[in-house]
Amino acid sequence: MTAALARRMWHQLEPLHACLYFSPQANEEAAALGYDLSSRWPSYFAWRAAPLGAAGPELVTATFFGFAPRMVAEHVPAVWRTASPEAVLDARLRAVDRTFRALFPERTASPEMAEAAELAREAAEHAVTAARPLAAANRDLGWPDEPHLALWQAATVLREHRGDGHLVALLAADLDPCESLVSFAAVDAAPEANFASRGWSPVEWSAARARLVERGWLDASGKATARGREGRDAVERHTDALATAPWRALGPARSERLAELVLPLVGAVFQAGMLPTQGTLGIGRIQVAYA
Repeated sequence: MTAALARRMWHQLEPLHACLYFSPQANEEAAALGYDLSSRWPSYFAWRAAPLGAAGPELVTATFFGFAPRMVAEHVPAVWRTASPEAVLDARLRAVDRTFRALFPERTASPEMAEAAELAREAAEHAVTAARPLAAANRDLGWPDEPHLALWQAATVLREHRGDGHLVALLAADLDPCESLVSFAAVDAAPEANFASRGWSPVEWSAARARLVERGWLDASGKATARGREGRDAVERHTDALATAPWRALGPARSERLAELVLPLVGAVFQAGMLPTQGTLGIGRIQVAYA
């Protein structure tokens, strides 16, 4: 039950976090910092990596997992020459503040928002951050005073906590970063073009596919076999299991209350149409991408 609850709460909170990467207000803040918006990746790497400090390409590649190393190196550490991590973090909160006020202006200062922030923060404070660098780095930032920003910060800690655990599950399944994408694409029958932005070359993609064929995860045409589908399902179950601690601490009733409180906020995000409708890797299979 707790694993199912962990997955449900991820579905409820992930869209709130993901606004940062797609909202026009965030794009305006990124442009003000000096980031080139002809590609979404400079600001994405800056927004997400800033809690780690002036991280280099090895650290970002390791913690983000699904990107080809040379693709990361195109943007990191260059993003810190455009703006310092401290400046990025300040702009990040401004972006979230402006985005939330635009999406749900009547709810930003409501009692329901304050209650949701309190519950989400409590869950995030019970997230075990051992060997979870992105979750730990975001929790190290502390808590904003405004409830809507505290809610976003808690959602971010919780999604990175799940994401760090998802990488554990992928590695436990003996999937390297490119194989993770290839197997994900095969199970969900997603076009390979959806994954091109991760920077893997056709040769690397084909080699990863060949390795998965040899393991019996894919057939000769590149479609997922029963073994491959079960393997990916096992990754999802492992991810859910590793994400349960915050929700065990909050308990089913209070977790359900949090889900109830954020439902209209998530509805407003989807109604705005700012999020993509197909995921690529993320922190498990979901129809909303964060990267």
